[in-house]
Amino acid sequence: MYYTYILYSEKIDRYYIGYSSNPEKRLAERHNAGAVKSTKPGKPYKLVAKKFYNTEQEARAEELRLKKAKNRNYLEWLIKGNW
Repeated sequence: MYYTYILYSEKIDRYYIGYSSNPEKRLAERHNAGAVKSTKPGKPYKLVAKKFYNTEQEARAEELRLKKAKNRNYLEWLIKGNW
């Protein structure tokens, strides 16, 4: 089982989209530890939304779809419970 997740940084007021089998662990051990180049400047991040998928391919496809959308309003709409 895999998740597509959305992180938020208050420090830089930005969202980050990713996928993982354990988003909470990835957040603690990679993103907030400074091990990911694209999230290092905004740490600490908090997990604001996640959605379950049965396969890695489904989770990855959703991650790419959200990243291609490049729409902050849409992400915030999803976070408010519409995902």
